Amino acid sequence: MRWFERAFPEGLPGWQLPLVLERLRGAPVRLEERVQGHGPPALIAKAGDRWSAQENVGHLLDLEPLWAGRVEDLRQGEDVLRPADLENRKTYEAGHHGAEIQELLARFRTAREALVAAVLALGPEGAALTALHPRLRQPMRLVDLMYFVAEHDDAHLMEIGRQLS
Repeated sequence: MRWFERAFPEGLPGWQLPLVLERLRGAPVRLEERVQGHGPPALIAKAGDRWSAQENVGHLLDLEPLWAGRVEDLRQGEDVLRPADLENRKTYEAGHHGAEIQELLARFRTAREALVAAVLALGPEGAALTALHPRLRQPMRLVDLMYFVAEHDDAHLMEIGRQLS
């Protein structure tokens, strides 16, 4: 199922946030393991108009500012989370094939550590913060938003695995 066709649960129990954060913490390691041992020819190979494995890695990095911004939206008490660029212009324009894969992975790890730290900085009060997701038109609490991010990670990890197998 394509990403934009997916539905997401709302109102996940707050006790699931530590579990979801564990998935988010583990994403850089899983990403590194997924591309390990593959050289540039395999990493930048494209299947039709789909992103290459390396472009998928870059896309995950490209969205970290959005996730961090949405955590900030919750912290600030915004009614609606900031919208994503549904055209993914940043990824298409980034030229991720021109970067070293290790650089992309290191930058993703740093950005993801910052995201997890921002979530943890909200403390227990953060669990009650809610805002409307602009595309899904459903309320999201912090645990719902972080679940959304973890599912997005996994969708791209799966795609990378499919391309490199």
